[in-house]
Amino acid sequence: MKNNIFINRYVMACAISIVIALVGFICMKSLPIEQYPNIAPPTVRVITSYTGADANTIMKSVVQPLEENINGVPDMTYMTSSASSSGDVSIVVYFKQGTDPDIAAVNVQNRVSRASALLPADVNKVGVQVMKQQSNILQIGAIRSVDGKYDDDFVANYIDINLKPRLMRITGVGDVMALGNTYALRIWLKPDVMAQYGLEPNDVFAAIGGQSFISATGSLGAQSENAYQYTMEYKGTLKSIEEFNDIVLKSSDGGHLLHLSDVADVEIGAMDYNFISNIGGKPGTIFMVFQAPGANATEVNARIDQLYEDLKPMMPAGLEFVKLETSDDFLYAAIGNVVETLIIAIILVILVVFFFLQNFKATIIPSISIIVSLLGTFAIVSLAGFSLNILTLFALVLAIGTVVDDAIVVVEAVMAKMEGGITDAKRATSEAMSDVSVAVVSCTLVFMAVFIPVAFMPGTSGSFFTQSRPWVCRACQP
Repeated sequence: MKNNIFINRYVMACAISIVIALVGFICMKSLPIEQYPNIAPPTVRVITSYTGADANTIMKSVVQPLEENINGVPDMTYMTSSASSSGDVSIVVYFKQGTDPDIAAVNVQNRVSRASALLPADVNKVGVQVMKQQSNILQIGAIRSVDGKYDDDFVANYIDINLKPRLMRITGVGDVMALGNTYALRIWLKPDVMAQYGLEPNDVFAAIGGQSFISATGSLGAQSENAYQYTMEYKGTLKSIEEFNDIVLKSSDGGHLLHLSDVADVEIGAMDYNFISNIGGKPGTIFMVFQAPGANATEVNARIDQLYEDLKPMMPAGLEFVKLETSDDFLYAAIGNVVETLIIAIILVILVVFFFLQNFKATIIPSISIIVSLLGTFAIVSLAGFSLNILTLFALVLAIGTVVDDAIVVVEAVMAKMEGGITDAKRATSEAMSDVSVAVVSCTLVFMAVFIPVAFMPGTSGSFFTQSRPWVCRACQP
């Protein structure tokens, strides 16, 4: 260490320190911020429903064909399935850590398409959705009716039509999930009346399908001697309650028509009636906004908040946004703790060094070294592709303690040499570094032994997850 270039050319060392601090400061501003790193293995979710079927029937007719076709998709590790008594089906496919979630979703979609011919017709009508499952929640919010003028179904429908599409267009938003019911046209059949006319539910389904559809009707006069050609138009699917009430189910020899309104009540209701949503005692609906991988959570939350402000003047009177929780809440608290730890560390360094060494210069040097080291760490974090999250902030807290300890050890060793009779500061520093280099390096290596498992946790957690989570089938959950 006696020929250490940073000791012999201290001006160059100062210049390098300034460059490190500036680069670290710039990188700190551009680092993505999220609550947790992307340590969970990529997952793809397959959902559908088989209304009216029990859990056992769903497992045999829906879940089993889907699982048999999905099983063995490239890079898959395992999958879990669930079927509820309400007819809902959910299959979650887990993939190896590092698998591209977009490619995984495409591969699963191809396998699901192969199974469509084996699924019940009612399931194919509803459709089977394949989507990447997002885990990091940016915000949990709600819209509620302050005066109770609107019910929770209206609020959920408002979110589905007016809020969700605009949230999905925000850069950095991966998905939006609303925990509420949207509107649906409900047809309540009257079994006693239907029995009088000899009708079954399938007769009603067939009549609706035969009189509410979209079709290419063609044209008249094409390729003929007529001077004019007429394109035929058809009104397509029915849209109002009155149109559905007028659907003809049966006709008698005398010309009497039996309409849907004669055997059923048609109304606009909710998609299902499994739950009722209230926010603070008022009708409302909760929604969750999920983060896209690699997005800066703080910036995305700012865009979402701006969208809320833009939508407020256009909302129906009586509706208001309620922000329940954001990822910024925990992040800012964690960042605040790190800043607090940094300030306390600097104060302790100043007090300890000044108290024992009684030298102001010796007090300033460790304080500056802490700031330079931490800012330089942000550059390494950016270069490694990490984000600012709970784990990296935890590593920074450890780094603060390591830097403080090393700085005090080096400064104390230098002062001891100078008090021992060496008047030249450069020589005292060289000899001091020769004495304490092993201790400083050992301390640094211990820190790295803690930091490296934290930094490379994605691959490790993926392996642990695969071994500890066997295939699970929850067929009988309520």
